[in-house]
Amino acid sequence: MSFEAGVPASFDVCAQLPSGTTVLEASAGTGKTYTIAALAARYLAEGHAELSQLMLVTFGRMATNELRLRVRERLVSLEQRLADALAGDPPKSGLDDLERLLTSGAPAELARRHGRIARALFDFDAATIATTHQFCLRMLDELGVLGDREPDVVFVEQLSDLTREVTSDVYLRRYAAGDRPPPMSYDEARAIALDAVQTPHARLVPGSSLNSDEIAAERVEFTAEVRCEVRHRKEQGRLLTFDDMLTRLRDALADPIHGAAAARRLRERYRIVLVDEFQDTDPVQWEILRRAFHGHATLILIGDPKQAIYAFRGADVFSYLDAVHEAGTVATLGTNWRSDQALIDALEALMGQSALGDRRIVVRPVKAEHLRRRLSTHNPVESHLVAPVRIRILPHQVDAERVPSVSVLRPRIAADLVSDVTALLASGLRVDTDGMPRPVGPKDIAILVRKNERAESLRDALVESGVPAVVLGATSVYVSAMASQWLTLLRTLEQPRQSLVREASLTCFFGWTFSQLAAADDEAVTELTRRIRWWSRILRTRGVAALLETITRDTGLAERLLATVGGERQLTDLRHIAQSLHAAMVSAQLGVNALVEWLRERIQEARATTLTDGMRRLETDAESVQILTVHRSKGLEFPIVYLPEAWDRHVNGKDTGRTLRLHEDSACVLDVGGRSGPGRNERIAQYRKEEDAEDLRLLYVALTRAKSQVITWWVPSVNTPASALHRFLYGPRGDGAEPSPSYQIAGDPFGCAHLSEGFSLELLEERGLSRWQPTPEGRPPMAARVFGRGLDLEWRRTSYSALTAAVHGLDLSGATVDSEAEAMKDDDEPQLAVAVAAPSALSPSSALVMASPMHDLPSGAQLGTVVHAVLESVDRQADDLRAELKRVSAEQLARSQPGELSADGLANALLPSLLTPLGPLVDGRRLCDITAGDLLPELSFELPLAGGDTTTAELTLGQLAPLLRAHLLGSDPLAGYADLLDHPSLAGQSLRGYLTGSIDAVLRVRDAGGPRYLVVDYKTNWLGAFSGELLTVGHYAPQILSEAMMAAHYPLQALLYSAAVHRFLRWRQAGYDPDTHLGGVLYLFLRGMAGADTPVIDGTPCGVFSWRPPASLISGLSDLLEGTT
Repeated sequence: MSFEAGVPASFDVCAQLPSGTTVLEASAGTGKTYTIAALAARYLAEGHAELSQLMLVTFGRMATNELRLRVRERLVSLEQRLADALAGDPPKSGLDDLERLLTSGAPAELARRHGRIARALFDFDAATIATTHQFCLRMLDELGVLGDREPDVVFVEQLSDLTREVTSDVYLRRYAAGDRPPPMSYDEARAIALDAVQTPHARLVPGSSLNSDEIAAERVEFTAEVRCEVRHRKEQGRLLTFDDMLTRLRDALADPIHGAAAARRLRERYRIVLVDEFQDTDPVQWEILRRAFHGHATLILIGDPKQAIYAFRGADVFSYLDAVHEAGTVATLGTNWRSDQALIDALEALMGQSALGDRRIVVRPVKAEHLRRRLSTHNPVESHLVAPVRIRILPHQVDAERVPSVSVLRPRIAADLVSDVTALLASGLRVDTDGMPRPVGPKDIAILVRKNERAESLRDALVESGVPAVVLGATSVYVSAMASQWLTLLRTLEQPRQSLVREASLTCFFGWTFSQLAAADDEAVTELTRRIRWWSRILRTRGVAALLETITRDTGLAERLLATVGGERQLTDLRHIAQSLHAAMVSAQLGVNALVEWLRERIQEARATTLTDGMRRLETDAESVQILTVHRSKGLEFPIVYLPEAWDRHVNGKDTGRTLRLHEDSACVLDVGGRSGPGRNERIAQYRKEEDAEDLRLLYVALTRAKSQVITWWVPSVNTPASALHRFLYGPRGDGAEPSPSYQIAGDPFGCAHLSEGFSLELLEERGLSRWQPTPEGRPPMAARVFGRGLDLEWRRTSYSALTAAVHGLDLSGATVDSEAEAMKDDDEPQLAVAVAAPSALSPSSALVMASPMHDLPSGAQLGTVVHAVLESVDRQADDLRAELKRVSAEQLARSQPGELSADGLANALLPSLLTPLGPLVDGRRLCDITAGDLLPELSFELPLAGGDTTTAELTLGQLAPLLRAHLLGSDPLAGYADLLDHPSLAGQSLRGYLTGSIDAVLRVRDAGGPRYLVVDYKTNWLGAFSGELLTVGHYAPQILSEAMMAAHYPLQALLYSAAVHRFLRWRQAGYDPDTHLGGVLYLFLRGMAGADTPVIDGTPCGVFSWRPPASLISGLSDLLEGTT
């Protein structure tokens, strides 16, 4: 569908539900998240899909968490409404349209809807509500071998360090010995390489057919080589980025042989897919969704192209427009739930029906849910202060020789902003929040800026005037003042020259003022230098953490910072950077010189972008003016919004030769050819056109954050003509017209006739700065808060290991078996030492005295960790299994570095365990017979106990004993474990909170009657004597393993893990029946598994403990743990 075909209809969540591919075009404040939550609830309530068949995708972890919360809140509310309707009770509060729709109908239908919503809530933790990258990771897991999913890769968030390394190598290789100078400087090469690696899907231009320019051709070849080498080194290092996940999933779906099957598997898994913030997608993400779901499932894409402002992160609004073109249905969300009608009308007069970079991206009219103004005053003199849009104007002097300098105007606007904020707070303005008018406070105000550098200075100016203010947002700590001060200190510690020593004295580490430095005599400077040399010695010998501790102790650093304005913020930043420096110094073995470079590079990166691991840790800011970037403000809302930079946009008319990211025929390209490249002028023009369009969208986002009022400035300057505000003020009106890139200043907004109703045009005059004095009205005396509630000390997050820790080493069974097992990475095995009867005393069979394949291997935690890692990663069906075991063993041993183990020795010892028949529970299959698709490694779980967060029952571990007695026959090998659970050290333990664990593997056995699923646990316990006696497979005979299981309390582990698998299968296995699908447990004691020659006693191989508890026991245990029995 094309936008130009007409205005799409308004979407009604209570009308016919969408099917096929539908695009819902939102506008700011029209409730995208509300709509997704409502649609999800309706699809579930009406039986169109189960929760497991529904997938919700959005961009970013914070957005995902909010979406998950909103969907759950909607389901909880709907479940209660339906319960009330079934009981005939009146609703406890007003119903919205969706609730009225779903609570209407026959009682039988209401009961069905209630049951569906109740089931969805019960299984809600398993709901697929994910970021785009989490979605891709899950889909690759779903596809298994079809998705080329490697189990042993390291996820990295960005590749800047690797890219710099590769750039250096390629640059030296190509140009170090050349006769001609390189086509670019090293700094240029590094910038080009970073851009190219960060946008891996962009085609490099100019293309070879146009490369008549040697310099441009060489730059393109260099960039392509860097990309290729980075890709090669990623593969060597088994590194995977989030972009790689997207690419792998796309390639799996596009594969000519397996692609159709992969797409079909995803459609079978998910019948309905809803994607939020779709304007921030990119071509790869859209191709994934299109191949997997378009035309075959219900695919709903919700986005607002007017808020497409993340091109610098790789978002591509053209992908959104392509989706609109292919969608079967396009509709709009037409009700604004955020802003007052008066503000919406004013913004409509300013930018209504304007095209924001493309005639398909138009500011459409919306209606407001809030018809009356929520900002008010009882003072007629202050009526202009409640205007929806206030523009502070410096009149244009037509006869002036030139416009005022930007460097003069910016401080003047900042001062006027501070004066206006203090005046507004001191006025009688009141804001209505939830029907309760109250005086406007600092927390009602937001100031939106382009970059955080301006935010810091505005924050300081406001605080100086008595207004609490905080710079809000996920800004990198490396752009803070503390990062620069750390860099100064480290440079001084590296080379304590006099000039650097004097510069360091002015940092917070010494706290000198300019006056102190000017008055310092030679003795003071010498003492300063002596201290710096001492600190340098500490840094080199003991690291950054010790350095900071020494500085804090010697100089009173913390006290000095906390006594200053914003000191809490600065101290937090300083410590955060110290932690990062220390980690980098230790992990990469950096010297001081390398540490200086490391920090300098982090600062340079942070000024260009935002890194997740460098996010600033914010102090309390709830009662402060919020200062944040426009990008950070997206999705947020505030009663009053200040825009001090809407007039200020500098456009560099010169071509600096930098890399350009733009579009040719809607496809993303990267121009790395430099100024001389063929087609450069045309690409420069397209690049600037896209920049102009995004600047319009940026102002749209900023203006629409306000609930009731926007305050902005217009001043005549060289930067004003290209600013989005000026372009909206003087551009064409209506009919999807697009403002030109700039308009000459011919007047000022006082002459704009369309700025009438809803606007206050105010003369910008000099105002003296005044301090704001908050009124004490309604403010109680300050006092320390009293903590009056009790703490539930028995609520905890626990595990099998924690539950049994108190009893390991106690002889509860009366057996002569001391227990010993390796400590695993999940800490789910106790340390036990086992001494059992000699194998010859158990059976005359000579086979039992066969040496264990692992008799030469040591016991202990380190071996167990390595063995588990090898078994998790090895390809069990490799043609040369021993060679594969040796390869994986070498990798794992290199990481853990146990000196007494060799890859050859470990491979030889483990090979028999893969070739040993596993007994009747799996029809004699061996581990090497099991395909990757039938063995799920490392299944982690977290199960609520007795209600989880909200306790629903009093539950103790001892309550499991009667359950075992009721379900296990006396002949069961583990029937006696119920008696062990009666021991006070176990029985009295409270089960309240959450149970966590990680199952080594879940094995699927395919049968004619349906698949069976078994818990598999690998054990490397030494069950022989420690007196030098040879360890044999007979030490792992079935009778001995039963005793060892009891002594180590493994039956409890097996039961808990089986309950976890039971819950897992309830939402993943179609037609789940515990009697059919629960296959039991296999505890594989690897030291007793000797391959095909492993002795078999009464049908069970040595080394294999197999147990199939009754399904009724497992389901009963699951119910008991939930607190429902």
